[in-house]
Amino acid sequence: MKFTKMEIPEIIVIEPKVIGDHRGYFSETFREDMLEKFLGYKINFIQDNESKSSKAVLRGLHYQLSPKAQTKLVRVINGIILDVAVDIRVGSPTFGKHVAVELSSDNKKQMLIPKGFAHGFIVLSDSATVLYKVDEYYSPEHDRGVLFSDFGIDWKLPESDFVLSVKDKIQPKLADSKDLLIFGEI
Repeated sequence: MKFTKMEIPEIIVIEPKVIGDHRGYFSETFREDMLEKFLGYKINFIQDNESKSSKAVLRGLHYQLSPKAQTKLVRVINGIILDVAVDIRVGSPTFGKHVAVELSSDNKKQMLIPKGFAHGFIVLSDSATVLYKVDEYYSPEHDRGVLFSDFGIDWKLPESDFVLSVKDKIQPKLADSKDLLIFGEI
């Protein structure tokens, strides 16, 4: 596996080794030991989530408050998405900045998004199936979000095409968010 730190160094892109032949391919998609060695700390994923969405569906930008903040490991098993993480850690040198990475069933890339980041994605293909591991259970009372259009993100599709939930249409701007995470206290 290849691990690459992004412009915001806490965001990691993981590229599994893919072994293929005339029968198809094989790949180890998750290795706890290798990930923890690279990160320098333990991680305990406790839940796997799956979503399927049509083209132009934008999900996010979501996060959970402490003590239920989540680290996510995101990958695509069918289709193509633009996966985005925004630093919402007040006091962080990269506060309000984002990283966007194209994840697809072809490139097999994964993105590790630690606690303290809002996460979202848009489907660029006709449909996409997204899998992600989390290290904390979903908690409705800790669930929060920020407005997808507040960060100058190039979502790769015209905003007029976006398919959004009512919840994601009315998320607050970052400056209006009352419940942000404090850098170093997550």
